[in-house]
Amino acid sequence: MTRTLWRGFALLALCASAACSKTANDDSTLDFQRFGAAAASLKISELARDAEVMTTFDAFYDKRKRFRALPVVPLLERAFSEPAEALQKRSFLVRASDGYRVPIEGALLLSGDAYLAIDDVDVPGFEGIGTSGVSPAPAYLIWKQDGKAERKTRPQPWQVVGIDMVDLDALYGHTLPKGESADGAAMLGFALFRARCGNCHAINREGGRVGPDLNVPQSIVEYRPEAQIRAYIKDPATFRYGIMPAHPDLTNDDLDHLLSYFRAMATRKYDRASAQ
Repeated sequence: MTRTLWRGFALLALCASAACSKTANDDSTLDFQRFGAAAASLKISELARDAEVMTTFDAFYDKRKRFRALPVVPLLERAFSEPAEALQKRSFLVRASDGYRVPIEGALLLSGDAYLAIDDVDVPGFEGIGTSGVSPAPAYLIWKQDGKAERKTRPQPWQVVGIDMVDLDALYGHTLPKGESADGAAMLGFALFRARCGNCHAINREGGRVGPDLNVPQSIVEYRPEAQIRAYIKDPATFRYGIMPAHPDLTNDDLDHLLSYFRAMATRKYDRASAQ
């Protein structure tokens, strides 16, 4: 499911190492790929010369913050050697160091409101996020805004290490419940999974890498009772402490659709590694 600041618990060990202390002053890089091929690798220390001071209300810190940040539009124009008008028609995948991956359409990512923060103006090296104090270094996707952002539509991945130009249909082709009615429960569940779950979880090994794959080698509906799945999605902490957030806003209909999607995908398994 979607990542929140509680993901920090899983990163405490990393934060004891240099991985969580990287700032614009070291040799951290941002790597860019075009449909699987390397496009550019840019040192943050060099990009820092073009950084701006950007003030925004940050949803994770829950307060106004000042960052040294790179406007995304000129950054992607440089990395991919394409004008913004062309890039706005593309799809992108923002990659974090822990395997968290966020698909974002170019129209949004190149809207002019997106920035990559590379340092914290008031707390050099970045103020830690949440009770675990996780650093978002080396880069943190933020948005120009005055009030709280809707993270479902404006995601804020931290510890960003790369941005890829992708074909989302090809990249996640085996997550689609092909043959299901376009307005049926399984397809509605697919849309919900892609919006709320696919950044952390995979289906058929396509998707996020923070949480477990939910379809191979066994679908979650093949080894867990559906009532338990529903309860776990709504409030996982009632079962065990971990990094998965609660989803109290999901309705019974939403859960029906998700379970329909899981059942549909259980008959559409694909494991690229096993198929080779």
